[in-house]
Amino acid sequence: MPGPLTRYFPFLRWPRPSAALLRGEAMAGLTVGLMVIPQGVAYAQLAGMPLITGIYASMIPALVAVLFSASARLSVGPTALTSLLISASLLPLAQPGSAEWVSLAVWLALLSGLLQIVLGAVRFGWLLNVVNAPVLMAFTQAAAVLIIASQLPALLGFRGAWAQMVAQPSIHGLAAAFGLVSLVLLMLVRRWKPTFPSVLVIVLAAAGLSHWLGFEAGGGRVVGELPQGLPQPYLPIWPGWPVLGQLLLPTLVITLVSFLETASSAKVDSQGKGERWNQDQDLIGQGLAKMASGLSGAFATSSSFSRSALNLYAGAQTGWATVFSVVVVLLALLVFTPVLRYVPQSVLAAIVVVAVLGLLKPREFLRLWRISPVEAVVAGATFVVTIAAAPALYWGVLAGVLGSLSYFLYQRLHPRIIEVGLHEDGSLRDRHLWHLPMLAPHTYALRMDAALDFAAASQFERNVVEYLSAHRQTRHICLFAQPINRMDATGAEVFSRLLNLLHQQGVALIISGMKLPVEKVLRAAGALTPGPLLQLYRTDAETLRALSDIGRPVPDTDPPDLPAMAI
Repeated sequence: MPGPLTRYFPFLRWPRPSAALLRGEAMAGLTVGLMVIPQGVAYAQLAGMPLITGIYASMIPALVAVLFSASARLSVGPTALTSLLISASLLPLAQPGSAEWVSLAVWLALLSGLLQIVLGAVRFGWLLNVVNAPVLMAFTQAAAVLIIASQLPALLGFRGAWAQMVAQPSIHGLAAAFGLVSLVLLMLVRRWKPTFPSVLVIVLAAAGLSHWLGFEAGGGRVVGELPQGLPQPYLPIWPGWPVLGQLLLPTLVITLVSFLETASSAKVDSQGKGERWNQDQDLIGQGLAKMASGLSGAFATSSSFSRSALNLYAGAQTGWATVFSVVVVLLALLVFTPVLRYVPQSVLAAIVVVAVLGLLKPREFLRLWRISPVEAVVAGATFVVTIAAAPALYWGVLAGVLGSLSYFLYQRLHPRIIEVGLHEDGSLRDRHLWHLPMLAPHTYALRMDAALDFAAASQFERNVVEYLSAHRQTRHICLFAQPINRMDATGAEVFSRLLNLLHQQGVALIISGMKLPVEKVLRAAGALTPGPLLQLYRTDAETLRALSDIGRPVPDTDPPDLPAMAI
């Protein structure tokens, strides 16, 4: 198949189905499909949407995603984190479950989907790297805490939310029993046999027991009637420019977080196949899935790490497994939705809690502190701001991104510049840290581990000028330039200005291992004119041999011409 076609239509790369392949894919699809049905209903409740939309979001969007994504073995549909972001974003704007709420949720799906498609089409997937691993870890754990907290009233059988729990606590004992027993069973089966469809089995058992005990008649809260049949095309009402403006920031956060969820699964999938992850094509596929979900009246979808892992664990090899899981969801939608009517809502709460418990990893903060205390502080701030700003969770992400970018900028503005000395093992190391002698008399030998650009140039210049002011006997500056792999116009200007200062003071500049991209910039700027006060060497070994002869004054004759470097 031609390359361009397979690029835009990744499903054309799927292998021709055989009987053996389809049997394995069918079993994997059945396993995931049986899990996604009750999860979809539970996550719809978390998102404040009509419960049936959780099944809608598990069907057409999953099919669209697998057809147009490069990572064909991911399970796309409702996820806990994305559902929480939707609910938190819309709480100030509408009443959960209302027609206005549904319309705004659809707008979020359409806007975030369109944004992902555009980013993928222009190959701007790299922009998502602005959220580093510590920030995502902290935000995810904070979101998990909020999700669990939001489900506790229903799980424990309280009639109402947290405010009612505190003001007028009222517990429905049977609802609490359903929730807690389901919670324990789900956790045990998850550890015992992950591929067993425990979620569906427990949901069906709870539905039957609830109906037999007359749980709803006794005041218990159940799922209720769910419409049967395929979803109808849905066009949201125009919310007006002011409301649409309020959706822009949540759209950015949902886009960012949901695709980072996808990345965690897609990288595992690509590594398993020995391929490079095509993040731009996955952006397009996931964006199309979100738009398909919105146009079917559902909410924004994402890749589920747990369901994707289950898909791989069950033996999925291609996108055919997802096709089979969609068929399973379709059959459930057409035939089995009446069974879900009697499921206690405390059971749905247990499903959500078990799904996010694995996100709670407090030891990650301690591990991060050992690696990088500054990044640990940024992660801690992200966690605290996310919790404190709830339901406006996007402030947590923004705080983390700003913190990490500020730290990155600080590092760029303060590059590592050290005076080097010759270690006994033959390497050049920090002279003061290892208590090493100078490489040569009256010589300042330095190394800068950064690009010589606008961010680092002033610090480099300041370092050299301050050293010369404090050590007026200096006659040679030796720059080990191999770590400098890039130079911009500001760097070239600073270099030229510094070279003129050295010439005025009669200080020779020795450069070792300058890379070709840097050399080209300096030659274009006219800053590498041969002369007695500028010497270039290809390697550190050549430089060290030259420095060993520096005890005598700098000769008045021009040094021999050196060939152009190509390092």
